[in-house]
Amino acid sequence: MNAIKENEIASCMRKAINGYLNDLDGEKPCHIYNLVMHSVEKPLIEIAIQYTKGNQTQAAELLGINRNTLRQKMKQYQIK
Repeated sequence: MNAIKENEIASCMRKAINGYLNDLDGEKPCHIYNLVMHSVEKPLIEIAIQYTKGNQTQAAELLGINRNTLRQKMKQYQIK
């Protein structure tokens, strides 16, 4: 592990992924990258929208993405 201390989000992700892999009980994991990205991206966008009280420009800035990308992701995940 790196000498740099992990932040709380990274620690939670590490714990969740390890738990997921351990719970497979010998089954082969499949497409774990996509599983994790889709599991994290929707709630992240929802929280950013909520935090900015629906202001998509501010939410996009908070997330560090383009506003059009945010709108595309909102459509993809059916976030209003």
